[in-house]
Amino acid sequence: MLNADEIAGILKQQIASAHIETRQDEVGTVIEAGDSIARVYGLRSVKMGELVQFPNGLLGIAFNLEEDNVGVVIMGSDEEIREGDTVRRTGRIVSVPVGDAVVGRVINPLGQPLDDKGPVSTSRTRPIETQAPSVVQRQPVNQPLQTGMKAIDGLIPIGKGQRELIIGDRQTGKTAIALDTILNQKGKNVICIYVAIGQKTSTVAQTYKILTDAGAMDYTTIVAANASDPATLRYIAPYAGCAMGQELMYAGRDVLIIYDDLSKHAQAYREISLILRRPPGREAYPGDIFYLHSRLLERAAKLSDDLGGGSMTALPIIETQQGDVSAYIPTNLISITDGQIYLETGLFYSGIRPAIDVGLSVSRVGGAAQTKAMKAVAGQLRLELSQYRDLAAFAKFASDLDKATQAQLARGEKITETLKQPQFDPLPLERQVIELYVAVNDFLADVPTERIARFQRAFFEFLETAHPDIPRTIAERKEITAETKAALDAAIAEFKKRF
Repeated sequence: MLNADEIAGILKQQIASAHIETRQDEVGTVIEAGDSIARVYGLRSVKMGELVQFPNGLLGIAFNLEEDNVGVVIMGSDEEIREGDTVRRTGRIVSVPVGDAVVGRVINPLGQPLDDKGPVSTSRTRPIETQAPSVVQRQPVNQPLQTGMKAIDGLIPIGKGQRELIIGDRQTGKTAIALDTILNQKGKNVICIYVAIGQKTSTVAQTYKILTDAGAMDYTTIVAANASDPATLRYIAPYAGCAMGQELMYAGRDVLIIYDDLSKHAQAYREISLILRRPPGREAYPGDIFYLHSRLLERAAKLSDDLGGGSMTALPIIETQQGDVSAYIPTNLISITDGQIYLETGLFYSGIRPAIDVGLSVSRVGGAAQTKAMKAVAGQLRLELSQYRDLAAFAKFASDLDKATQAQLARGEKITETLKQPQFDPLPLERQVIELYVAVNDFLADVPTERIARFQRAFFEFLETAHPDIPRTIAERKEITAETKAALDAAIAEFKKRF
């Protein structure tokens, strides 16, 4: 027998305890798709930069908010998107995984792994676009970030929190300088992020192998948006890398980030903008191309002690055409950064590597980011080299030169030879200081130019065995005291009798 009252009581109880969740989605319709772009009708409340979702799970970014449609850039292939497809708002903006889990990994700008180490295991994310630290949240750049290259640490010093542009034609050693700087951070408690924008996949694989073989991947993240990836991924790549760096910076860590290179980044943004029918300006770039890079590079900073004192140092790379530094994108970046390292094709092919043009290269932080030891030996270096380049150009036309000019030419030639350095061979501070001290103080006057590299190498080995206290004192105290100077002079005199 069924008890009607009992059944009615159960039904009433079930109805009373039922929680029906209603969800309201704002949806739109695809009216056009192609070239990594979709135009969507509807989505009236969508925000600029918001993520929207297509039926196959693919995401896009709301980029153009127009009266009758929304221009969406698609983060992936547009092949499966059809006219009439439904597009949903997500209410989120583009975010990437951050924290220690991304260190040592090769990932794409969305944080998806490109290596064989499985998914990135972190629940922490950060929006790719965030506000740069304000004036009161920063402090002046005053700590050196050693690159391991005599020519840079001596002439164009880089400090923690600085933005130093590496500029030059293709195949002049721009990436080599960036990679050497990463290799030199081993054991210095600096996390490195290398953002590869629009490069060949084989080139990124080669970079990964170089860093792995040197043991540098233990503290490095590679964010790769390859040449075959959609323009959207190439556009968001530097912002994604920057977000990962900012997370560590706000945790009180020191970060080095390299954007290789921002010419391709600007081209990706131009491609997106032109397809979305944004008005073109100079060289067909959109009007906000300056803001594109300024809002990225301003996020590099040395934070105040109240915020943990972390830092993010940016080394953006830009490629010039035929050495034209007055082109649109190069001049924009020169005005945003705190100096530039200019690499010249002529110097590169004449065997001077790194091929740094001392006249056009500058660090606007200068001696503030140098140790006392380096400042003591590098003070006269820039002046000597500039005078040497001028005299060398003049000497081509002069038949006979007076002895003073000949001596200055010989001295400049020997200093230039000292500044040459092979790739992937960064030097510690004490060795750089000693080699520059020997060159600047004219101890190489009687050493043939072709034997200078051998002389410098042999002299440092001699010091490490016969007088190990000299390099150790320079490394620890980071200055050349009167006693160290006297001991160094005596050691040079002793070694020259043997060499």
